[in-house]
Amino acid sequence: MIELKDLSHDTDGMATYDYIVNHVPDCVVEMDYLTENLLRTDTNGQFLASSARFLNSIDAETFRPWIYRLIEGAIERDRERRYIGTLLESIWGTGYMERAETLKKEDDNFRRIFKRIYQHQPNH
Repeated sequence: MIELKDLSHDTDGMATYDYIVNHVPDCVVEMDYLTENLLRTDTNGQFLASSARFLNSIDAETFRPWIYRLIEGAIERDRERRYIGTLLESIWGTGYMERAETLKKEDDNFRRIFKRIYQHQPNH
């Protein structure tokens, strides 16, 4: 099993994501470090988005500050839109499309993802 001290050698974010999955909910005290490590290592947003989805499903309220930062990082890195699209339903729920106008006004991360995913559809 991966140790916290080994994460400084993580090169792509996978080891950090594994650590979060295997140590939740006990990793709360380490989340600042883990988030920064993912932001440092994950160049395409895959593990940032996966971590945000995972933590949101485990305990959205407890992990909210880190989830927001993970989503921001995923948006910045996922230029191909391969991972951020999965965040819409998993973070904002299955009815996000019906609430899209309200969510765009209330949540900058939602607005940024929605704009990138639906940029070529005229009524969004």
